Amino acid sequence: MKYDKINAQLFIKNRKNFASAMRKNSLAVFNSNDIYPISADSTLPFEQHTDILYLSGVNQEESVLVLFPDCPNENLREVLFVRETNDHIAVWEGEKLTKETAFETSGIKTVYWLQDLEKILFEMTSYCDTFYINTNEHYRANVETETREDRFTKWLIAKYPAHAVAKSNPILQRLRAVKDPIELDLMQQACNITEKGFRRILKFIKPAVWEYEIEAELLHEFVRNRSKGFAYTPIIASGNNANVLHYIENNQQCKAGDLILLDVAAEYATYKSDLTRTVPVSGKFSNRQKAVYNAVNQVKKEATKMLLPGTLWKEYHIEVGKVMTSELLKLGLLDKADIQNEDKNWPAYKKYFMHGTSHHIGLDTHDYGLLHEPMEANNVFTVEPGIYLPKEGFGIRLEDDVVIQKSGSPFNLMGNIPIEADEIEEIMLG
Repeated sequence: MKYDKINAQLFIKNRKNFASAMRKNSLAVFNSNDIYPISADSTLPFEQHTDILYLSGVNQEESVLVLFPDCPNENLREVLFVRETNDHIAVWEGEKLTKETAFETSGIKTVYWLQDLEKILFEMTSYCDTFYINTNEHYRANVETETREDRFTKWLIAKYPAHAVAKSNPILQRLRAVKDPIELDLMQQACNITEKGFRRILKFIKPAVWEYEIEAELLHEFVRNRSKGFAYTPIIASGNNANVLHYIENNQQCKAGDLILLDVAAEYATYKSDLTRTVPVSGKFSNRQKAVYNAVNQVKKEATKMLLPGTLWKEYHIEVGKVMTSELLKLGLLDKADIQNEDKNWPAYKKYFMHGTSHHIGLDTHDYGLLHEPMEANNVFTVEPGIYLPKEGFGIRLEDDVVIQKSGSPFNLMGNIPIEADEIEEIMLG
């Protein structure tokens, strides 16, 4: 891995918190992701399942974590299984975890080779009453592929049908939403790397440059700062491309007078950042562009102030909608009749701002969090309002990542990244 070793105390604490929420006499299992095939002998780059990563720090394929806090055999209360390594594997695939390095990474003392899983698990299941299985219950999840976790769950339930079954995901949703200080430091590093990339491309963008050239500049800066690369598929959308919310082709030439929307950010140690900025290709906004830009920025500032402990996500979005409505009225994009005649289920402002303002962020870009429960200190949210004007040939979105505080305003992890229109122009033209 490119990143510095993470303090194993984070994973020790995470396992302790998870175990404290488990039923008495229960066992929980977490699997690594598969390495997914493409064709011939090609595969996608390995991406670890963030749940086993959160609980162990192990960022390697074919790993399994088993937690059984009430096991009468104290050596089996936390067990990590990793793929057996040898000199041949080291030559062909590179260094893999040994039992010693697996312990150093995770803080788990009992480490077995994966080939011993069924034997050790058989002993553990004879002591327990309930299996915690790990299903994907994220509100945005839409998965058709059968995962390694899915296959294991099928095998486990078929092998031991007399055991009760419980779900790990509700526990993880609650725990992962509240970030540890170690996690916040890692997210800050991701944001700092993102800042370096953004400042680099402010000096690079000019008329006739291609969107993919900007993408290349960003990737260069991210990787040279020990990021694996983009936290998510980058959106580099000039002109009317910005009005396609998930535009990822990045294959058009930037034209003088246009704006370019950049929804691009780095990861660090698998923790994500999520940035959006919109900048003028020529280095200076037109009066109309700046007016809309400042309106979006004002909505962002007001929305950020609302991210406080006790706030409900649904009510928050209603209030942000009111602020956006006010700004659209000032811009002349809405009038009072539009408001009076609006559909309450799809307010008038949605014509220009059709997506949500905020989502949890952490190990996943759209991270875990129970949206029906009040916000808490150390939740981390994006704030990303936008106004999209296809008839005028541009769209503007601005986005930062903020940490909810116990008291006072949220802390902006991206507070050092330029956002004011005048500052953007000064840097680009300086």
